Amino acid sequence: MRDVSDASAAREAELAAAIDALLPQTQCTRCGFAACRPYAEAIARGETAINHCPPGGAALIDALARLTGCAPQPLDPANGLEGPSRIAVIDEQKCIGCAKCLPPCPVDAIVGAPRLLHTVVTALCTGCELCIAPCPVDCIEMLPASAVVGAPDEAPAAHLNKARFAAHGARIARRTGERAAALAARKRAAHETPA
Repeated sequence: MRDVSDASAAREAELAAAIDALLPQTQCTRCGFAACRPYAEAIARGETAINHCPPGGAALIDALARLTGCAPQPLDPANGLEGPSRIAVIDEQKCIGCAKCLPPCPVDAIVGAPRLLHTVVTALCTGCELCIAPCPVDCIEMLPASAVVGAPDEAPAAHLNKARFAAHGARIARRTGERAAALAARKRAAHETPA
């Protein structure tokens, strides 16, 4: 019985990897999952539909239908609408340098530091829109890529988005671990210091 479940899990993991390879890797969360990989895994398990990715649109839905054997279906409008590639643009006159847009960018396409002007590296921006909500001064706008000077003609390649997302996650995890270790060391030092 265990061999059957192991083989089933292996097929599911293989299907999830194939689905993930088709996804645009914008990491926008519009599908209802925290990233592209969890969405791919949920599709592979049969827990969600193949029509929840606006950045991939109809072409992705057709490719997922062929891969999974599911019937093609229109994009679920609850997840957003398919449209042209968009890029975040920061209004330099309004930016206060709060740095609240930096952590949510899943591919580190925004550069800047606290109390300094921030800018978007247009060649890296996936158009995920995750930087908009945390901005306290509404200085970030999503524009069609064709309207942004210096924007590339094509959206960033999925494999590069995936690599930048992995690097972003690793950096956040490393910093979280470093902060926790520093806090623990301070607590130890405070308890060891005689009153």
